Amino acid sequence: MLSLLMQGQFAIFLLLLVALVLSLSFHEFGHALVAKWFGDDTAERAGRLTLNPVSHIDPIGLAMVAMLGIGYAKPVPTDPRNYRRPTADLWVALAGPGMNLLLALVTWNLYAWLWQSGWRDQGPLVFFTLLAQINLLLMLFNLIPLGPLDGHYILPHLLPAHWARFYRHANARFGTAIFLALVILSVAGLPLLSGLADLSRAMLEWITFIT
Repeated sequence: MLSLLMQGQFAIFLLLLVALVLSLSFHEFGHALVAKWFGDDTAERAGRLTLNPVSHIDPIGLAMVAMLGIGYAKPVPTDPRNYRRPTADLWVALAGPGMNLLLALVTWNLYAWLWQSGWRDQGPLVFFTLLAQINLLLMLFNLIPLGPLDGHYILPHLLPAHWARFYRHANARFGTAIFLALVILSVAGLPLLSGLADLSRAMLEWITFIT
């Protein structure tokens, strides 16, 4: 993102930053909402059952996004002891990426509808496009089953019991280190993030319902 500032593309930088803040806020709100549905009000009591970005955005994580293109929001606090179902952690984890997918669906098809309706105002249309792409990218990124990402809660539910136990143990010991190594390698040039970005752009065609 810093390259946008260096190239003088201040408007695009601001639109991208706003889109990121909104996307991260919806993602964390999704976790808090579904945790509440399953009986855990920890996030609600912490003031996280809201779409207010102030409650979700971590200044250091946002600065990392602006400088490196990768960062984080404040994790939503949960207490699995309050869950009413044994699979609640699966649905709470899916809620963040699911909220990003929902937001991408809405914004991208709103963009398509506005374009078909003859609205050619570039600012809003660029914003809707960025918002859809960022949400798809956040969804894909958070589904990676490593370290603290949502995918590490999801994958065990898709594995046989003995493999799930092995995976949980291995991820607890090595997952975060492997994840951080991948982040560093991505910043250094490994095409992990660029590959996910390419996939998110390809997915725009898959979620287009207004043609």
